[in-house]
Amino acid sequence: MTEPAGNKREFIMNKILKVFFKIFRIAALIYGILFAVFYFDLDGKFLFYIWEPLMVKRYDNMKRPDATAMPYSMKESVE
Repeated sequence: MTEPAGNKREFIMNKILKVFFKIFRIAALIYGILFAVFYFDLDGKFLFYIWEPLMVKRYDNMKRPDATAMPYSMKESVE
C-alpha cells in the first residue's frame, strides 16, 4: 500500500510545525525568565546579597604584606 504524495507532504509540514512551536515555546520561556530577572533586579540582588559577602569574606581573610611597615627609603622613587 502506497500513500498519496499529499499525506507525505502533510506529515513533513506537521513535523516542521511541531519543531517550530517547540523552539518558540523554549524562546518564550527564556524571554519570560529574563524579563523577570530584569523587572525584579534579581541580578543586582544576587550580587549584593550573595556574591559580595562571599567575596568580602574571601578577600578580607587573605594574607597581605603590610605596606606601612616598609621603611620610606626602600620604596620606589617616582621619577
